[in-house]
Amino acid sequence: MIYKGKLDIVKYLVEKGADVNAKEGYYGFALQAAAYQGHLDTVKYLVEKGEDVNAKGGEYGSALKAAQKGNEPEVVKYLQEHGATE
Repeated sequence: MIYKGKLDIVKYLVEKGADVNAKEGYYGFALQAAAYQGHLDTVKYLVEKGEDVNAKGGEYGSALKAAQKGNEPEVVKYLQEHGATE
């Protein structure tokens, strides 16, 4: 759902106890999937809920690299403003 930008479903899952820092699948973390696809609203929500902006793993290695690879400059800027370093 994160890959598709379904923020309402993401919010529901987090409210029901989903771990925003859980690592699984192709992208590694939810934040990386949202960053790659340019879903800035979902990126903001996940960061507000405590997802680690520098978590390592997945296809691109980090959310910042995923946003760069996805050519999402607004997401790159937001992540950098919130402490993403690589």
